[in-house]
Amino acid sequence: MIKATIAELPKYVDKEVKVGAWIANKRSSGKIAFLQLRDGSGFVQGVIVKSDVAEEVFQTAKSITQESSVYVTGTVQKDERSPFGYELLVTNIELIHTSTDYPITPKEHGTEFLMDNRHLWLRSKRQHAVMKVRNEIIRATYEFFNENGFVKVDPPILTGSAPEGTTELFATKYFEEDAYLSQSGQLYMEAAAMALGKVFSFGPTFRAEKSKTRRHLIEFWMIEPEMAFVEFDENLKVQEQYVSYVVQSVLKNCQLELNTLGRDVSKLEKITAPFPRISYDDAISFLHEKGFDDIEWGDDFGSPHETAIAESFDKPVFITHYPTKIKPFYMQPDPEREDVVLCADLIAPEGYGEIIGGSERIHDMDLLNKRVEEHQLDPETYKWYLELREYGSVPHSGFGLGLERTVAWITGVEHVRETIPFPRLLNRLYP
Repeated sequence: MIKATIAELPKYVDKEVKVGAWIANKRSSGKIAFLQLRDGSGFVQGVIVKSDVAEEVFQTAKSITQESSVYVTGTVQKDERSPFGYELLVTNIELIHTSTDYPITPKEHGTEFLMDNRHLWLRSKRQHAVMKVRNEIIRATYEFFNENGFVKVDPPILTGSAPEGTTELFATKYFEEDAYLSQSGQLYMEAAAMALGKVFSFGPTFRAEKSKTRRHLIEFWMIEPEMAFVEFDENLKVQEQYVSYVVQSVLKNCQLELNTLGRDVSKLEKITAPFPRISYDDAISFLHEKGFDDIEWGDDFGSPHETAIAESFDKPVFITHYPTKIKPFYMQPDPEREDVVLCADLIAPEGYGEIIGGSERIHDMDLLNKRVEEHQLDPETYKWYLELREYGSVPHSGFGLGLERTVAWITGVEHVRETIPFPRLLNRLYP
């Protein structure tokens, strides 16, 4: 007997297999029963014809409950009507465990109810599809950076300083010292880049911001590359090549999942490098023309502003050269304009907002010392970071991509809470 996962069934057409699965849903008539089976690798329909099986097998199929676990034996058949393209003609069912009163039924449920039952909601076809796309983005990320000479480096989660300076942090005691949950691994990645040239990290970050928007999480995952001897324009090219690579990988490897989610893939097919660019100055002028009188030069953009700009393009768009005063202390000023820095935010189409923030970093020791003083940061806390400019300083650049916002954009889901297995929100620490 061949034991197979659902994802492997296309290899066994017209052969008998045994599959371990859960019952996602079922329906039956007098002479035939249909079981929607899932095993984590995918979903497939199992068909049980009363006249072809023992009476007890057909009765089991009719009486079995949602989310009961089973071993199903049957023959794999092609089925053009199925989104998967195959079905299982079942000959036997072995009941492993009977599930009773499963709380998430095929009917509509409210968001809070589903979030309270997130540990079970993950089993649904839609959430399964989102998680599979998330996994593909992660897989493609490692592939892209490994193929382009980057080394994976893991920065600490517990830190003694704040890379962004003003963002609220989660504080904790580190024995007798004060410590914080990391809001970014960037400073440590700069140190790694001075040792290894091109590096990237992938890990959890934490922001104690009391935000309730559909774009924000308290705990989220970031991909943070850092590159020695790479200047501003080169940095933007790496970003657009990386994002294009990831989107095309999802299109190639997650067609079934994108169909399940109802994603308009024609919009994703346009995502190829290069991406358009617009300066902060021009963005302000554009917004004024569109009637956004509330924004002035020197203000940061909110979601409505980013969305209005993104709607003019069918690809992600870089907004570059933000005012120095609204960006972190470590960003390199434009050599031709001290009032703006060599930075860019990458804004996703369709209202999904900023997915990347990046910049060239200050590599001049005197200027960085000046910025630390202007931002009223403790020089002793940043002593190790400043020393990177003392011993062989070079121009270097990097960026951070927020995984959950990127998953939301590529999948087309409305809220980032669906893009991470167990979201941490302002009012949610359970489950």
